[in-house]
Amino acid sequence: MPHLLALTLPWLLALFHFAGPVPANLGLNDGHLRPCPSPAHCAVRDWAVNDTSEAMAALEQQLSNTPGTSIVLSEPAKGYLHATATSRLFGFVDDVELHSNAKLGVISARSESRLGDSDLGVNGRRLDQLAADLHLAEQP
Repeated sequence: MPHLLALTLPWLLALFHFAGPVPANLGLNDGHLRPCPSPAHCAVRDWAVNDTSEAMAALEQQLSNTPGTSIVLSEPAKGYLHATATSRLFGFVDDVELHSNAKLGVISARSESRLGDSDLGVNGRRLDQLAADLHLAEQP
C-alpha cells in the first residue's frame, strides 16, 4: 500500500498545479507594458525613482530572493524584466513584468494571473510589497 501512495501522490499533486499557458503578448508594446484587461486579476503600478538602472537591479534582486518567484527574462539594455510567481498550494502562476523609463525616471510594474477571473488581490499586494521593501513611491 505505501508503494501505491508513493506512485500516485505525485500524479495527484500534478493535477492541482494550475500553471496555465505563457501569455503570447508579454513584453513591451511601443515601449510600454500592456494595460490590464481586468483589475480583478491584474495590477499595475508606476514608481518614481532617481536611478532607473539601480532600481531595476534592486527589484530583480528582490524578486530573485522571493520564494516561489523566478526570473524568466532580464534585459537591462531594454529596461525590461519578466518573472513568474508560483503559489505554494495550487501552483497558480502569475506573470510579473517591469519596465524602466530612464527619461521619465519611472519604473512600471505589472502582475497578472494566468488563470482565473479573480486573484483575491494577490497581484496588487505583490507589487505593493515590492514597493514597500525597496521604499519606492507610487506615482499618481
